[in-house]
Amino acid sequence: MRKIKKNDDVIIIAGKDKGGRGKVMRVLGDRLLVSGVNMVKKHQKPNPVKGLVGGIVAMEISIHASNVAIYNVMSKKAGRVGVKILEDGRKMRVFKSSGDVVGA
Repeated sequence: MRKIKKNDDVIIIAGKDKGGRGKVMRVLGDRLLVSGVNMVKKHQKPNPVKGLVGGIVAMEISIHASNVAIYNVMSKKAGRVGVKILEDGRKMRVFKSSGDVVGA
């Protein structure tokens, strides 16, 4: 079971955007695409077939999963995640510090 999934609220703990927050848009193996974080400018050529206008476009690039942590809304800090197995055999992600369910 993955510790960080799509639509999780994460905080950046290392790198140029340290302290920034955002939602995970995509999980790409051990890299994550986080909204509003790790922005770069790309020079884009116009493509009339796809309807793209040329120019300089700001976009997000992926960030390594080790540089982010899940944001705990209750404690307003970064939290570590563990897995708890329920009586019926389902697995739930929980914060190690408080035992609260992630995303609840």
